[in-house]
Amino acid sequence: MATFAKPENALKRAEELITVGQKQEALQALHDLITSRRYRAWQKTLERIMFKYVELCVDMRRGRFAKDGLIQYRIVCQQVNINSLEEVIKHFMHLATERAELARNQAQALEEALDVEDLEADKRPEDLMLSYVSGEKGKDRSDRELVTPWFKFLWETYRTVLEILRNNSRLEALYAMTAHRAFQFCKQYKRTTEFRRLCEIIRNHLANLNKYRDQRDRPDLSAPESLQLYLDTRFEQLKVATELGLWQEAFRSIEDIYGLMCMVKKTPKASLMVVYYGKLTEIFWMSSNHLYHAYAWLKLFSLQKSFNKNLSQKDLQLIASSVVLAALSVPPYDQSYGASHLELENEKERSLRVANLIGFEVEPKAENRVALSRSSLLSELVSKGVMSCVTQEVKDLYHVLENEFLPLDLALKVQPVLSKISKLGGKLSSVSSVPEVQLSQYVPALEKLATLRLLQQVSQVYQTIQIDNISKMIPFFDFTVIEKISVDAVRRNFLAIKVDHMKGAVFFGKQSIEAEGLRDHLSLLAESLSKARTMIYPPAKKAAKLGEALSNLAEIVEKEHKRLLARKSIIEKRKEEQERLLLEMERVEETKRRELQKMTEEAEQKRIAAEYEQRRNQRILKEIEDRELEEAQALLHEAEKRSKRKKKPVLEGMTKQVIMELALNEQLRERQEMEKKLLKFAKTMDHLERAKREEAAPLIESAFKQRLAEEAALHEREQQQEIELSRQRHAGDLEEKRRLGRMLENKRILQEKVVSSREAEFTRMKRERQERISQIIQSRKQEREARRKMIFFLRSEEERQKRLQEEEEARKREEAERRKKEEAERQAKLDEIAEKQRRRMLELEEKEKREREEILRRSTAVLSKPAEPPTLGRPAELGGAAPIPAAAATAPTPGPGKYVPRHLRAKMDGAGQAPPPETDKWGGGSKPDDRPSWRDERKPSPFGSGSRTSWPASRR
Repeated sequence: MATFAKPENALKRAEELITVGQKQEALQALHDLITSRRYRAWQKTLERIMFKYVELCVDMRRGRFAKDGLIQYRIVCQQVNINSLEEVIKHFMHLATERAELARNQAQALEEALDVEDLEADKRPEDLMLSYVSGEKGKDRSDRELVTPWFKFLWETYRTVLEILRNNSRLEALYAMTAHRAFQFCKQYKRTTEFRRLCEIIRNHLANLNKYRDQRDRPDLSAPESLQLYLDTRFEQLKVATELGLWQEAFRSIEDIYGLMCMVKKTPKASLMVVYYGKLTEIFWMSSNHLYHAYAWLKLFSLQKSFNKNLSQKDLQLIASSVVLAALSVPPYDQSYGASHLELENEKERSLRVANLIGFEVEPKAENRVALSRSSLLSELVSKGVMSCVTQEVKDLYHVLENEFLPLDLALKVQPVLSKISKLGGKLSSVSSVPEVQLSQYVPALEKLATLRLLQQVSQVYQTIQIDNISKMIPFFDFTVIEKISVDAVRRNFLAIKVDHMKGAVFFGKQSIEAEGLRDHLSLLAESLSKARTMIYPPAKKAAKLGEALSNLAEIVEKEHKRLLARKSIIEKRKEEQERLLLEMERVEETKRRELQKMTEEAEQKRIAAEYEQRRNQRILKEIEDRELEEAQALLHEAEKRSKRKKKPVLEGMTKQVIMELALNEQLRERQEMEKKLLKFAKTMDHLERAKREEAAPLIESAFKQRLAEEAALHEREQQQEIELSRQRHAGDLEEKRRLGRMLENKRILQEKVVSSREAEFTRMKRERQERISQIIQSRKQEREARRKMIFFLRSEEERQKRLQEEEEARKREEAERRKKEEAERQAKLDEIAEKQRRRMLELEEKEKREREEILRRSTAVLSKPAEPPTLGRPAELGGAAPIPAAAATAPTPGPGKYVPRHLRAKMDGAGQAPPPETDKWGGGSKPDDRPSWRDERKPSPFGSGSRTSWPASRR
């Protein structure tokens, strides 16, 4: 990668490389400069560099380089000078278009300027041989070699520019212009596949604009200028789609326009809406949706009548006539009859969708969404005054088809009116979206409607009619077409017809077991039988029992608890799965980053390898050129040896091109001589073949006449043999008839005997059957009576059991209430006893507290007296406690820290002895290790009066 101090140096270097023929190196140098981070500030020199860069890209057909360079240049001049980017893109598209047109013109010129020396020869021998080998024509080969690469590059140019400008609010006009030029490219060269891709690209761009609304330079669709540009682009797309015959893409363009209008909530101008509805009429007509076609015509008529001030009376009359004829062309029956529920729902949704596209309001409720129908359309035509603007022929046709009842003469009256209507039409002077209206396109649909109306009216008058009469009454179609129309009408439940070709008649009315009346009878019988069964076997009513409902309460609670635990575990698993997915995504991102880094390194290595390969290829090309020069010289020498000329050209000082031209001229001369020889040989063969055929013609004619005579004699002979055989068969048949005629009387006698015996047997069997039926009826009556009695007994017993059960439940409820009351009284007494115990414990605690204070007061008084020498001669323990007097020696002397019962404590107090020192926090003494001794802790007993002493663990 070369680096330059200034951009001007890179431009000079590129021009020098171009001068010496190294365009690839020049392109690479400019590409490195444009993609470098050093030159991110816009300057005029960068614009000139971009012009040179796009020229090199177009010259070498490097679309990928052009896209990279334009993206980098957009980053440089987006905020500084956006007009520079616009000029560069325009120059890029101009160059690509110019080169594509030049290639196409060259291909045409090459095809038209074939060098043919012999005017009687259509093609040269080498062209014939090449076409036999490759299977291509000369124009196909020239297109594939010259035109197709440049067309591919031009298409790639349009895609690149649209991708660069898709989210740039400052270059919306350039984006729209590029889209229009791409549409014209597809239209001019009939590129249907590229047109579909282009529509999808533009649709994705708009979807991304709505999806990512936080982009900085995103176009604002609410602005009138932006909206107008996007709408103009969609309308151009719609026009090109209809001109290319891509009706599905045209309908999607209509949906795009409607979505854009709903997005910004603003209706476009009337001139655009006229184009919108004009294209809708074409789309629906091509898809055979006559109802939607008629509604689109009605909206177009309303717009033209309201906003077009230049509309002439003739144009208005033609448009109104088209509206009425389109409405009459709609089939008079429901197209969705007999469809499944899913198909009906889909049809409703499709009707609602088309109604929104056309601009008609529908019912908000789902069940009332029958938005578009033939009857509502005809009523709107009358209410909006369309019928007052049509021609007289259309009025007459409407009156005959919709209001008159002519079972026999309907088609005969409609035929002359249709012939007049088929001649109406022409170009419209003031309606640009619909340049021409031809009413003859509705004639086939109107003839079908007249046929249906005639059959409907005939079915109301006749039950049977001959097929020949129907064919005479309907002059439009043969009976096969009438039968096909009738089948479709029967399938849609519009007519009830049965055609019998053996009898040559048509029967009207319901002829099958699928009749509506029979279906009603069967359904009524089923309902009656169901009611009777319910009366005989009423459904058992389950009594609501609180006990039974609560018996499973524990099981339900347990199940609910398990379900909640399971749900908790599921939530935990989901959290763990989410964390695992996040870790996996982070791992994938890291892997992608590493792969991208690896790809970048590989791309750099590939670039270095490509440069090495390029230098090697250049060296190989030079060697090939040298070898070709040597081969050309060898060819020229060989041609000189084969030629009869003695003069030899001098090869010294000649270039390779001159030597190749000499060799090619020599080969061309040899081919021309060979062509002359072949042409002469072909003429000789032609004359020889013509002479042979002239000699063979009279022989063939004589052989043909002889064959005709032989076949005539053979035919006569076979006819005589057939006549003789027919006579013999007839005589044999007459003899057989006479032989069987003698047995006729015996056959009659036998027949009478058989019939009389069978009648007697039938009478006997009928009588036995009547007797058996009467016995069965009597037995069934007895069974029904017994069954009624049993049902009455069971019902009575069930009511008695139910009454006893209710009494038992009432008794249980009273018992439960009594137990509840007793439990409440017992609980109240227990609460009262507990309250008394609590008060007693409080009194005991107060008493103990007073005793403890009294003991503390006494011990304090004893400690305040002067210490006396111990009587027993051993040191006092526990902080100089008073010695025990001799009078109290008989009393048990408590050790230090031991518990002194209350009765001994009283005796000690009565004897005038001091109580042992307290070792708790109120005592003055302490152990040698300065740890407090255990003290008495009296706590109230929960079982009544008294106290409980807490002993240390070592004393227990």
